[in-house]
Amino acid sequence: MKQRILTGLIVLPALLLYIYFANSFFFRLLVLVVAGLALAEFYRMVLPADRGREQLLAVGGGVLFVWLTAFGHSGAVLAGMSLLLLFWVTWFLFNFRDLGSVVQQLGLVHFGIFYVGLPLGLLAALGDLPWGREWVFLILLVAMASDTAAYFVGVTLGRRKLYPAISPNKSVEGAVGGLVGALLGALLAKYWFFPVLSVWECLLLAAVLGPLAQIGDLVESMLKRSCGVKDSGHLIPGHGGILDRLDSLLLLFPPVYFFALLRGFG
Repeated sequence: MKQRILTGLIVLPALLLYIYFANSFFFRLLVLVVAGLALAEFYRMVLPADRGREQLLAVGGGVLFVWLTAFGHSGAVLAGMSLLLLFWVTWFLFNFRDLGSVVQQLGLVHFGIFYVGLPLGLLAALGDLPWGREWVFLILLVAMASDTAAYFVGVTLGRRKLYPAISPNKSVEGAVGGLVGALLGALLAKYWFFPVLSVWECLLLAAVLGPLAQIGDLVESMLKRSCGVKDSGHLIPGHGGILDRLDSLLLLFPPVYFFALLRGFG
């Protein structure tokens, strides 16, 4: 726990300062680096160890998809999807090793692109919108407030298990605390740095993002249990891998991006 807190005290302020001062190019660069690391962890988990070449190609294709999605144009996204589809079905057609597992591996390659690549591409696109940095900070604040509240409420009041098959330590009480934390985080964002949002918009965002943050956490736990690993990686001392830190964030980027567009920020 001490290592976890120490790492957070160093990494989090550095990340926030980088996002705050970075221009569009350097913000996209950060997202691309994070995407590459997260995709590497994902494909290392789900693909066999002897598929190292496919892991490397999948990471490269996923980063390309993030870069195309970052432009925020549907044509670029569809082009990326089409190129990757054509490449991977052709690749596995001529490079399969076991017909019994080829469909599963092909599906896992594409799942990684959509599970990791699409949300991070939309994050990069979100950063380019008006008030883009504020949207990003709102997501981070809501997710952290939800995680923190869920943890402390669960530790102090947790009695009923939320989903023991996936995450034995999570409780219903902690989940409710997480929803309250998300609401408080959204309201804090409004009065701290995002005045153009109304209270009702904050309530709506919290009602959507709070549950999604917890679902994202459970989804990654499900993936790790399915793959038989405790952490997705070991890059961040005390926190595991990049994917372990993104679990409650990935599902938040798409709805916030499209909400911002509907709100007239695009």
